[in-house]
Amino acid sequence: MKAAVLHAPGTPITIEDVSITRPQRREVLLRTAYAGLCHSDLHFIEGLWPWPMPCVLGHESSAIVEAVGEDVTHVKPGDHVVTCLSVFCGTCTPCLTGHPNLCEGTDVKLPPGAARRLAWQGDVLHQFMNLSSFAEQMLVHENALVKIDDDIPLAQAALVGCGVITGVASVFHAAKVEPGSTVAVIGCGGVGLSAVAGAALAGAARIIAIDTLASKLDLARALGATDTVDASAVDPVGAVRDLTGGGVAYSFEALGLKATAEQAFRMLRPGGLATVIGMLPVGVKIELQGADLLRDKRIQGTTMGGNRFRVDMPRILQFWRQGRLNLDHLISGEMALADINDGFANLKSGAPVRQLIAFAH
Repeated sequence: MKAAVLHAPGTPITIEDVSITRPQRREVLLRTAYAGLCHSDLHFIEGLWPWPMPCVLGHESSAIVEAVGEDVTHVKPGDHVVTCLSVFCGTCTPCLTGHPNLCEGTDVKLPPGAARRLAWQGDVLHQFMNLSSFAEQMLVHENALVKIDDDIPLAQAALVGCGVITGVASVFHAAKVEPGSTVAVIGCGGVGLSAVAGAALAGAARIIAIDTLASKLDLARALGATDTVDASAVDPVGAVRDLTGGGVAYSFEALGLKATAEQAFRMLRPGGLATVIGMLPVGVKIELQGADLLRDKRIQGTTMGGNRFRVDMPRILQFWRQGRLNLDHLISGEMALADINDGFANLKSGAPVRQLIAFAH
């Protein structure tokens, strides 16, 4: 099969002929339909986060089941699925206490470098996040996917695999936004726009979207933002405080930057909660005013919004069917696998929301 291989950080991705093993016990072989280009992948391309090399990146995808291994019960060949990097075992302490996104079951959620599912030129090719979506096929544990209805378009379904579920789940699960509350979202990429949409679904009375690109602020309004702030023209903290008369109850940082994480905390009203969704590079520290903690202001991080994807993804797709959540606005365009380097170069410009690699299916 063809796959996009990253040989080392900072080098171009190459399209290679790669071999993939047959499914073993509880494994599923997938034919990839769509894979999204996410800023998280870019962090590994640029070396901001470590991963064993060479590897096949990609972690946001939809697919069709080709074959299943022994004891697989969730899907059968021909089923349409969405993948998720929140692979869960169902038996460890986090899974049993309602946090499957933090699963510690290393026999299911294989640590970096442990998987032996891919090979290139006779050597191990490292699987990324137990998925590796930038390939014509994927071999994954059955607990890395959820079956969806066959009539759901696979392009829209792929979006739910990371960006949408992370943003929406951050609102519902991580922050538990209350109806009638005030919300600010910093960064209107795929995750941030999904947080905006999630806040609208949660019944927030005021949703302030913050970005430096007018096109993304327009999208934020289409997805439910009541106000927008151009961070290139004004101080976003001051603007949010002025709009709300003192700050928001909930803020979400969806860029993974030190400055914006600190801004998310500073724009809170007393008793407010800031949730950092973006991937801060390894080694980055954030600074807070200690006195603000005495005003019951809180800051937290989240792994994919604390999702329970087997439940959350079908619900999100149902919201889309009902017209209550617009996924179409998030798709910036489709491309072939061979154009992946151009896609990531475009992503770095900040203009696209979500570009999709379209595979034949």
